[in-house]
Amino acid sequence: MASTYLEEWIPRTRVGMLVKEGKITSIDRLFELNLPIREVEIVDYLLPGIKHEIVNVNLVQKQTDAGEISRFQVMVVVGDENGHVGIGIGKARQIRMAIEKAIVDAKLNIIPVRRGCGSWECSCSEPHSVPFKVTGKAGSVRVTLLPAPKGVGLVAGEAAKVVLRLAGIRDVWTRTKGETRTTINFVKAVYNALKNTYRFKHPREW
Repeated sequence: MASTYLEEWIPRTRVGMLVKEGKITSIDRLFELNLPIREVEIVDYLLPGIKHEIVNVNLVQKQTDAGEISRFQVMVVVGDENGHVGIGIGKARQIRMAIEKAIVDAKLNIIPVRRGCGSWECSCSEPHSVPFKVTGKAGSVRVTLLPAPKGVGLVAGEAAKVVLRLAGIRDVWTRTKGETRTTINFVKAVYNALKNTYRFKHPREW
C-alpha cells in the first residue's frame, strides 16, 4: 500500500521532483545541500523504515462565540534509529486525526543527528553515543547530553528516551534543569540538543 501511495505521488516542489526522479537518493544529501523538506512524501521515499511514537496527549479547550470547543493535542516523535529524528504536534477533534497531523509535522521537522563515541572511558569509535557534550533549551527546560561508554544505556526521563532511541543513540548521560514535567518542552529541549550536534565539526571531520 505504501509503495502504491508513493507511486501515485505527484511532487509539488523542486526537491520533491529531484527525489521522485531518483536524482537524490539519500536524505543526508538534502541536508548537505541545505534543501528544505516541504513534502512529507520526500521523507517516506528516502526513509521507508521510519517509525513513530506518541509521547504526549492533551485535551485542550478553546472558547468561541458558539461555546467551548475541545480538541486533542498530540505530540509525536519519528525516527529511523539511525541518525535521523523529528518531533511534531497535531491538533484535531478526533485523536486519530491529531496523531496523523502530528506525524506529518514530525516528518517535516526531521533533522540529522551526529553520533559518535565521545566518552574517554570507551573510545570504541562506534556511533553509539553523542560525540561531545551538547545542550538544548525549550521554555524553562534545559537538557545537557553527555557522552557515555557502551553498556550504560539511556540515563534519561521516559520522554527523552523515546527521542534518543529513535535518533539511534544507545548510551548517554543527561542533566536537566527546569520544569521537566512539561513533556512538550522536555522533548523539544532534547530535540534541540540533538540538533546542536551539527553546530560543530568533530576533529575527525576537519
